[in-house]
Amino acid sequence: MTLKFARLGTAGNEQPAVIAQDADGTEKYFSLTALTNDIDGGFLASDGIERTREALNNGELPEISAAGLRVGAPVARPGAVVAIGLNYTAHAAESGATPPEVPVVFLKPSNTITGPFDAAPIPPSSEKYDWEVELAIVIGREASYLSSVSEAEACIAGYAVANDLSEREYQIPGAAGQWTKGKSLPGSTPLGPWLVPAADVDAGSLRLQTLVNGEPRQDSNTSDMIFDPATIVHHLSQYMLLEPGDVIITGTPEGVAMSGRFPFIQPGDVVELEIDGLGRQRQEYFRAQAGSAAGAAHAASFAGTTA
Repeated sequence: MTLKFARLGTAGNEQPAVIAQDADGTEKYFSLTALTNDIDGGFLASDGIERTREALNNGELPEISAAGLRVGAPVARPGAVVAIGLNYTAHAAESGATPPEVPVVFLKPSNTITGPFDAAPIPPSSEKYDWEVELAIVIGREASYLSSVSEAEACIAGYAVANDLSEREYQIPGAAGQWTKGKSLPGSTPLGPWLVPAADVDAGSLRLQTLVNGEPRQDSNTSDMIFDPATIVHHLSQYMLLEPGDVIITGTPEGVAMSGRFPFIQPGDVVELEIDGLGRQRQEYFRAQAGSAAGAAHAASFAGTTA
């Protein structure tokens, strides 16, 4: 039985839930509050996924209605968001880069994580805001100095859809250009709608797609990855401690605006991203106003509701 873990409710007040099919194949939502207060590192590290399967089989989880509820990120705010760059052969080519021999690694602030349907702010002065559909890894157990790729694979709790929104003018040109500046903006990592357990996902063969205003942009497969998820986890464990609940986004395929083939995101644009078996995101974009809380308040007022 394939499970989909979700967090439902207003921002900061999400409740944990699991989606499962009944004998007729109908998907139903079940509350996880009997097992955990949230879908977080503690839940994942304590065999939360397997405990959920057992509770469902025993009929111990109450069914709930998710109609009209906002869908939050499927994992509570992670301790770390680690990102991999230039991890698809075709995307490296469209970027004018040589495919890397080792993973290109950077960090994103965990406060960039947002819900998959929340309205998305374009920075006030941005002219080159770009989409990036990515396969996200969610860590399920502590990983440090792992000895093998197979050991790393056992540390992966599951997978989700991510959008690594990137401001290219901040990221690349000139002496001040930095990946950290271009990829740390508020709301720049929509995640979800679900966390799907690793045992239920063939991460090496998943179709990834992006549409902008209904027009295709990205259409690729994780088989074009240079470094597969387990290899990435093993590599990262040599340089940092990965903890349960941490998120790793694994790079984007070709078809971004930076390629020069498409315009960058504009206010009013709708971007949809999908990975086979992991669900579909949809964000409508608006221009954030200058001021410390203006963009966040505007986004909250237009948060999506699509459970």
